[in-house]
This record gives sequence, structure tokens and C-alpha cells, in this order.
Amino acid sequence: MVSLKNWQASTDELEGMGVHLPKFDVTAVKEAGARQPVWIHMGGGNLYRAFHAEVAQRLADAGELDRGVVVIETFSPFTVENVYKPYGCDSLEVVMNADGSLDERVLASTADALFANPSCPEDYNRTKKYFASPELQLVTLTITEKGYGLRDGAGNLLPYVETEIEQGPEHSASTMGIVAALLLERFNAGAAPVAMVSTDNFSRNGERFRAAVLTIAEGWQAAGHVSKEFVEYVADESRVSFPWSMIDRITPNPSPETEAALKSQGWEDLDIRTSENGPAFAGFANTEVAHYLVIEDSFPNGRPALDAGGVILTDRETAEKADTMKVTACLNPLHTCLAVFGCLLGYNRIWREMENEDLVALIKRLGYEEALPVVVDPKVIDPKEFIAELLTLRLPNKALPDAPQRIASDTSQKIPVRFGHTLAAYVSDPEKDPAQLTCIPLTIAGWLRYLLAVDDKGEAFAPSPDPLLADLQSQLKGIALGETDAAKVHDAVAPILSNKEIFVVDLYEVGLGEKVEGFFMEFLAGPGAVAATIKKYV
Repeated sequence: MVSLKNWQASTDELEGMGVHLPKFDVTAVKEAGARQPVWIHMGGGNLYRAFHAEVAQRLADAGELDRGVVVIETFSPFTVENVYKPYGCDSLEVVMNADGSLDERVLASTADALFANPSCPEDYNRTKKYFASPELQLVTLTITEKGYGLRDGAGNLLPYVETEIEQGPEHSASTMGIVAALLLERFNAGAAPVAMVSTDNFSRNGERFRAAVLTIAEGWQAAGHVSKEFVEYVADESRVSFPWSMIDRITPNPSPETEAALKSQGWEDLDIRTSENGPAFAGFANTEVAHYLVIEDSFPNGRPALDAGGVILTDRETAEKADTMKVTACLNPLHTCLAVFGCLLGYNRIWREMENEDLVALIKRLGYEEALPVVVDPKVIDPKEFIAELLTLRLPNKALPDAPQRIASDTSQKIPVRFGHTLAAYVSDPEKDPAQLTCIPLTIAGWLRYLLAVDDKGEAFAPSPDPLLADLQSQLKGIALGETDAAKVHDAVAPILSNKEIFVVDLYEVGLGEKVEGFFMEFLAGPGAVAATIKKYV
């Protein structure tokens, strides 16, 4: 048996198993990073452990990074205490090949993991020290899109955000508030430049990140907690940059199938643990072969040679085009479509959905015919090749244990980007008519049907977490399978379909509200109506 916790005592055995091991001096790189990193990562979830940590490892292997990355959590200490510390911050990356084989790599590029929250003064003070140092060059983030949200659906600051603005930097509680407080520490220590790089999966991530931090900083200035010079520092992208990026690597929660396969090989300490807020973690992170990371090359304090680790460095316009291509056309909308209908049709794996000819026809038409026509080619990645790879290799990969239930999380937060952007593009183009679309409104109607929490067999299921779930379900209260009263349905769904916070546009104003209502009515006809309606329109 071999152990991740003591992998350095079993290098010969691991190499015999085909496991890729670090080529650098692990102890030296970790110690240097723990003293003072040049790269900090916020949000040490599975995507970091299966992608960013690999980029860092490739750099260290090539002699391009001599200090390990320090991971910080701000929301909960769970991953620090249960995922990082027990393994000395190492992890096993497991790449799931389509033929069922596994490529395994011990990633030892993470120097330390901290819970950087005022409730944990020791870790928070260490993080402040790191931010005060001019040697820090970049901070990357994977905290999910909702981590940047400061306002409710009506545009008002959330109560806890108002409180932390009123009380000042010492009482920061949100991730954005903590980021602003750490930047204040850097400003007070000499205002060295730094790059704050969101690598979360939504459009114009750098722009939204910058706006969120400035909202906190400007609120503090108005409340008398900070100087205008600090706000000017954060606002000056020659000193604090917020590069835009596009990231893509499907990284499901660690699966029991992968855990069993690793145990059969001789691994003994990679057990899956479920966190208090839902995501699962283990000593391993399972992921796919394909991976893309495009970042605007804006690093005012320098950077490691990220391109040597496989990162595409480019200008802001190209980074935005690459991200728009992915999140509005070539992957994310297709994913959401499969997520919604997968839950309704009883699937627990994306690859199983890809054996359903109607679902495949639906997402092909959605991608190629409805989304792709309004996408601008970023040149660094070919959109048609990207979507073809997704449809023929990535989504059908039976070794990848991804579930529609995972992707269905926070759908209300994803729709503005995954569908709203495309709808707005149709509205702004005089040669295109959004009312002629079929697959996008069909998917939106499917989402309404999903919100009823009753599958296509008529059986109840638990929808995935979503910050608007309770409100949306309350709006649809009284709508059930078999409903035939169109006026009742309209009254229930109209406030949702006209909500520009969700869809970017008012669906009724662009000629789609009634079409969505019609599809929704068809989905409500009875058991089997979801599958039958999809078949009818594809």
C-alpha cells in the first residue's frame, strides 16, 4: 500500500505504478513559499487542486517557480483542516482518459494553506504579512461567481456587506471585504503593485472583481475608514490590476468510482469527505484531459513564466473573446441545458446523457445554430474545434464522473451569462430575431419545470443549491404537473421571465416570453412530457 501523506518514502513504488512525481526540491520550494510566496491562491477547491496546482508544478519542474503557492480560504476552514493539512498540502491529480485509464500526478507545489479570516487571527495575520511584501506578484481566485456578489436582486447591498462597510476593514467578513482589507495592508506597507486575477468561470470576471473591491473601498472611504489615496491605489490598474481570464477544465467532485480505482492500485489514504456546505473533497482531485486558461497579460509587479505552464497570455480583448466563446456559446450553455434536463430525466452522469440522441441533438443545435453565430473568433482557440472537442470527446467521456446535479447548482446566477449574453446579442443585431430561437427558450422552460422539483416520472427530487431557489419556487407555488390554465401559468412565470437580473433582457419585450410559457405548458402535460417535448422540437 502507498500513502499520499508519505509519498516521498515510496517514490520507487509510485514510479513503478506510473505516477508522475515532482522533479524539483519539494522541501526547498515549500519552505520558500511559506516564508513569502510570489503567488497566492484564494479558494482551494477542486479546480485549484486539479489545474492551478498543476500549472505551478509544471513551472517548478522547469525551474521557473522556486516558491510554492500559498492557498487561502476565507469562508470556511474546512478544506484547510481536512483537505490540505492532513496531506502536507499535497494532492493527487487524477486525469480521467476516455479509454478508462488514469494519469496520476502527485502535486506538491502548494506550500501552505491558511484560513485568512478575522475569526482566525494567526492565519489572517500571516496572510496580511504576505500581502505587505513587495515580493508578492499575483493572487489568483476560484471562489465561484457568487463569491463576488455584493447586492441582492433589487441591486441593494446585502446586509452583511453594509455592516462590514459601516464597521470598517477590521470587521471584514465577505471574501471581497477581506480582499479589500488585504489590499489596504499592502497599501499601508508601501503600495507595491500586484495582479488580482479572477479565474472564476464567468464573463468579464476581472471587471466584476475590480468593481466589487472598489465598492468596498469606496464605502470605507465614505464612512471615514480609509483615505482617498487607498481608493486611488485600488482603482489604478498600473498598480492593482484585475486581469480578465477564461478558464476551462471540467473538474467534478471526487467520485466513489475514482476512489475505488485508486484503492485497487494500492492507495490507502485518499478517502472522500463531504464539506459542511456540500462539495466533496478527497486526497485526490479527478479531472479531464482538456484544459484551457487564457489570461490578460497585465501583471504590474511581474509574474512567473505562466506560459511555460500552459497558460495562454494575451491582451484583454482576446481574453474576453475567448471567455465569451466558452461561457456563452461553446460549453457553459450546453452544460446548463444538460444539467436541467438531466435532473428532470433521472440522469446522474453527463456521459449517460450523451447516449440520449434527443439531448445530443438539442445541445448541438443550441451550440452550433443558436449560440455560435453571435460569437467572435478569439483566434487563440478555434470555436468550432472547441465545441467539436466538447461534443465528441469531453462530454461523452465515460471515465469522467461529472453529474448534472453539480452543474445545476446556482443556475439562476449562471443564466445571465450563459444565455442572457446571447439573447442581448440577438437583440442588438438588426439582422437577427431572438423570437426565432428554439433551443434557448426550450432550456429556459426546462429550468422552470426543474424548479417544481418533480422529475419527468412525476417523482419529487431535491434541486441543487441556488441562492434564488426559495424565491423562485415560491413564485411558482400552485403550479403542478397537469396544469392547463395558461393564465395561471402566465401570472406565475411572468415576474421571472421579465427579470433582467436573471436574463439580461425582458423575455417578453424580445418576443420570447410567450414562447417559453408555451414550452413550459407542454412540459407540464404529465409524466413523460419533458422527454416528449424535447423530441418534438429537435
